[in-house]
Amino acid sequence: MITETLRRVPLFAGLTEEQLLYVQQGNEIRLRSGEYVKRAGDPPDGFYIVIEGQIEWTSRVGKQDVYVMTLSDREFWGHELLLTDKLYPVSGRALNAVRVYKLETDAFWRMLSGCPSILRRLVALLVERWGSLGTVEQQHARLASLGTMAAGLAHELNNPAAASRRMIGGLRESLEGTQALASKLEDSGLISSRHLAGIGDEVRERARTTPTLDALQLSDREEEVALWLEERGFEDAWQVASSLAAAGLDAAWLDSLAARTPEGTHRELLLWIGESFTTRELLNQLQVAIERISKLVEAFKQYSYMDRAPLQEIDVHDGLESTLTMLSHKLKSSRVDLIREYDETLPPVSAYGSELNQVWTNLIDNAIDAVDGSDRIWIRTSQEPGRLLVEIADDGPGVPEEVQPHVFEPFFTTKEVGEGTGLGLDIARRIVAGNHKGDIRFESKPGDTRFQVRLPM
Repeated sequence: MITETLRRVPLFAGLTEEQLLYVQQGNEIRLRSGEYVKRAGDPPDGFYIVIEGQIEWTSRVGKQDVYVMTLSDREFWGHELLLTDKLYPVSGRALNAVRVYKLETDAFWRMLSGCPSILRRLVALLVERWGSLGTVEQQHARLASLGTMAAGLAHELNNPAAASRRMIGGLRESLEGTQALASKLEDSGLISSRHLAGIGDEVRERARTTPTLDALQLSDREEEVALWLEERGFEDAWQVASSLAAAGLDAAWLDSLAARTPEGTHRELLLWIGESFTTRELLNQLQVAIERISKLVEAFKQYSYMDRAPLQEIDVHDGLESTLTMLSHKLKSSRVDLIREYDETLPPVSAYGSELNQVWTNLIDNAIDAVDGSDRIWIRTSQEPGRLLVEIADDGPGVPEEVQPHVFEPFFTTKEVGEGTGLGLDIARRIVAGNHKGDIRFESKPGDTRFQVRLPM
């Protein structure tokens, strides 16, 4: 029965009875629905043909399984890995009850030796299927890279956004307090709005011109102001003293203010000064937070080259800096010591900015993972005759010698399954050597690993 089933497989069409004997040296495997036939990272161990049922293949990208393809009756797999000696880059799971016919590795090679027509067909299919799988995986790798950037950007935006929300709440309370105190002072008839505005201008000027104090000096100033307030029966003196001291006010100035303002206004007047200073400080902090958000958005626009022509004259330093902004969360959490060594005289180069930024992302991200948070990363730029050089270096443990010949191969990775697609450096190589007619290479030893990108100027 298995012979008739194998005859219906298009790959074996036209084989003689003698050649079919090579195909009939396998055995049947049954899988239950949901059972894995192979997982990413498994070594190749034979040639498989689906007799009945469906097997879905997925790739682990980050924390998600991304669909790649489905194999059904009379379709086959395994030859790609046996012919290229690569580990499984994807996982296969039965979607229903599945029957699979398997030729062990030795039997597979005997079949190819005795059936040259099968070898020719498998090589042609290898190019087609591997190219299709590579395209899908590259798209997934790009999406994963974008996801990493988006997650980092969201984290960086969250801090100033959350701070802005808090400051807006505090600003509302401070403004309401300031307005209420100003109204109370004006309604008392003891001080005019013009006089009040003049005092406000005086406080602002004093805050602007007073030298910045260190923590100890500021603490001494707060104590001085608090004692002045306590001596005059001021409630919550220490709480108000911090705002007055931060505004640059001291006991001598408070004496001056008390001498030129009506006795019954001192308490509300000092509260109003404190609230006014708090309002200005909250506005200043809010401005800083909004500027931070604006800079992050601008960095993302530069990183993605939104609203710009794909090919244009670019400054590589702008791309490197926007990439570092996108990776700033990972840099901070990893406690990496980042060192920039830029040649500021570099001229612009004609390039696809967003593609180059993906190269910088892959190289810098790999360097962060390599140093594991306790070492240094260098980003260097320089000129060579007719070429621009960008170098990403780290003083991590280095790339093992046995791994070095494979680092630019597609699907090759030393990371755990699901942690990397093995396409980051392959994509970087394609971008640099393809559209940019450049060159990417590396040299590595313990304590000194350097990935070098050379672009024609």
